[in-house]
Amino acid sequence: MKVNIRIKDIALKANVSTGTVDRVLHDRGNVNEKVKEKVLKIISEMKYEPNFIARALGSNKTYHLAALIPNHTVDSYWLAPKSGIEKAEKDLGKFGMQVHQFTFDPFNVKSFIEAAQNVSDSNPDGILLSPIFYREVLPFFEQWKKQNIPFVLFNTQIADFDPLSYIGQDSYQSGFLAGKLIHYGMQQPASILVAHIDEEISNAAHLLKKEQGLRNYFLHNNLSDRYNIIKAELKRENAATFKASLNQIFANTPDLKTVFVTTSKAHDIAKYLEQQNIQHVNIIGYDLLPQNVHYLNKGSISFLINQNPKGQGYWGINQLVEHLVFKKEVAAVKFLPLDIVTKENFNYYVDEDNI
Repeated sequence: MKVNIRIKDIALKANVSTGTVDRVLHDRGNVNEKVKEKVLKIISEMKYEPNFIARALGSNKTYHLAALIPNHTVDSYWLAPKSGIEKAEKDLGKFGMQVHQFTFDPFNVKSFIEAAQNVSDSNPDGILLSPIFYREVLPFFEQWKKQNIPFVLFNTQIADFDPLSYIGQDSYQSGFLAGKLIHYGMQQPASILVAHIDEEISNAAHLLKKEQGLRNYFLHNNLSDRYNIIKAELKRENAATFKASLNQIFANTPDLKTVFVTTSKAHDIAKYLEQQNIQHVNIIGYDLLPQNVHYLNKGSISFLINQNPKGQGYWGINQLVEHLVFKKEVAAVKFLPLDIVTKENFNYYVDEDNI
């Protein structure tokens, strides 16, 4: 059994006051060097560990955190991480943590830059963000590093600028997993469409990793010459253009059997197939949006890879609290499980409190 060592116990063994032990622990000076060495030796021998939880609860310090997230009213996917952030604030607020949310239009670069600048101007103690605009976020990373503001990334991993932590899935491995699911589901070699919907691929590193993971599954298994993998960048802002692009793809690729949607918009492909009465195409996508679940239950979508966006928001705030409040070393990467969801097991993922 682990014994709870108190400052009082150290003071008694060292024959000094608790105030002296406290000054040594916090390196506040005014302690004789020999006494300090004696106290430090006893601290090491007794394996004393500070009770950061009790200290945080007794502190009057308030930590102001900034959450820079896409507006969920523009793209409903972001409602889940917003919910996770708010749950973390509720659970951890007793430790003096407050979260201010800064939202931006996920399809508008200028909106992101303005929101990110507002975050910088607020001079927070820590930042949680989803860096969906790769090029535009880099100058802010540099700025926050100079200001010694720790920042945690979720949803999109960018390791080059040494964030405090990344929370989310391994995008490459999720694409590799999708490749395996596609291969197992195909009785005969055929064409596969990688559909990037509503994204500028050159500025979305995580989607490129998903595509590369899928391609590498077939490459590593010596299947590249048997399966034709094509990709398309599709925009939904004009319904007619979106439909025309898909019409052309299917007309030019008669053996197309599977569509891998790298975003949360698999339901748009399922809707198109339903309208065109195309029934021989499997769909693999991401996220348990109501629209996706609708087509999952109908059998139009075969698999959804759950990225646990609520958990990403929750654990992102948790990592900042661990670092700032409890002074703990946090993992540079916290990968969340790659959950494969089907209509048969979907009900096990609907618990709102399950992080």
